[in-house]
Amino acid sequence: MRIIYNIGIFLANYLLQAIGLFNLKIKSGVNGRQETFSKLKQHIASKDKTLWFHCASLGEYEQGLPVFSEIKKQYPNHKVVLSFFSPSGYEIRKNSPIADCVVYLPLDSKKNAITFLDLIRPELTVFVKYDIWPNILNELKRRQGRAILISAIFRKDQVYFKNYGTFMKQALFAFEHIFTQNEASKTLLETVNYKNVSVSGDTRFDRVSNQLKINNTLDFIAEFKQDKLCFVAGSTWPEDEKLLVEYINTEAPKDVKFIIAPHNIKPNQIKQLQNNIKTDTILFSEKETKDVTKANVFIIDTIGILTKIYNYADIAYVGGAVGTTGLHNTLEPAVFGSPIIIGDHYDKFLEAKAMIDNKGMFSISNQTQLNQTINKLINDTNYRIATGSKNTSYIIKNTGAVNIIKSCLSKKD
Repeated sequence: MRIIYNIGIFLANYLLQAIGLFNLKIKSGVNGRQETFSKLKQHIASKDKTLWFHCASLGEYEQGLPVFSEIKKQYPNHKVVLSFFSPSGYEIRKNSPIADCVVYLPLDSKKNAITFLDLIRPELTVFVKYDIWPNILNELKRRQGRAILISAIFRKDQVYFKNYGTFMKQALFAFEHIFTQNEASKTLLETVNYKNVSVSGDTRFDRVSNQLKINNTLDFIAEFKQDKLCFVAGSTWPEDEKLLVEYINTEAPKDVKFIIAPHNIKPNQIKQLQNNIKTDTILFSEKETKDVTKANVFIIDTIGILTKIYNYADIAYVGGAVGTTGLHNTLEPAVFGSPIIIGDHYDKFLEAKAMIDNKGMFSISNQTQLNQTINKLINDTNYRIATGSKNTSYIIKNTGAVNIIKSCLSKKD
């Protein structure tokens, strides 16, 4: 499998360049990876002590951030290299205050692994969740570098647990400790004789809990909402918006305010969404020139403020599970005590299953179910508050992963 993997990485380099001619996101990644080594040479000197934090994308960054912050406190004199594989993570967090240098992870060839580690020489490496790159990790192990994997989650159908997966399995043993989200993942690791594993839970719970410790006020949202009930739909895709627009156009009570924060904020798609809504709308980009109090629907055509907007949600909707794009972060509205509505494609999202079982979240698969669920939550105040409070309780119950990881690292230092 080692040979097949390395041939695949070699071919991927050329394939991504070809696809990048037609796809701007892929092109950003290709161009960004070409700059990785030069950026490291610019920001990391041979005398520097370093920490290396790696995330696949934005979601893993948010997941790892509370751990990164704690580790940085323990190593105040170290520079931090933060790497991403996906452009969606890099582009949004390329100026992250947690890091001294933010780069794309180079493609996982043996040559790249050696060059990358020669440049950063990390004293401690932290990977988040599942982004396992065997050449880089095996080279790190050969150098006896310390590494941990946090918020890990495994499934029995993954290559690590197959007879032919020895090469990938070896990469797991580059980690001196793996912290899993659940007991099932720990058990799977033990089947391949990996013993240094602890169930810490999901660090995202700590991340969203920390949100309550900061100021979440947005004056323009408060002005828009006034004293009315507010429905916030976050990270929506066209298939989500089709259902939401139909409800707004046909059934929405006049005294309810709606906020829609699309995942894709390309101007033509934002304009189409705005044109499809028959009631008064306003865009974030228009808020300085228009009266936000006159609108019934606020469309957020910017990024970076959705978490604070959820603070104003009496009811929340999280996109991605109506279609197949993948459910977005449901913990962000949950921490504010909002009942949450999602689509029906959520099988791979443990927190969604848990909140549905806990009756703080509702899954819909068609227009009728969406309409009925929203109307029930709007019209029954006690029901709405009770269901939302179940989500808050769920968040509180599952915090503490960061302290477990921090305690374990302190014992090893």
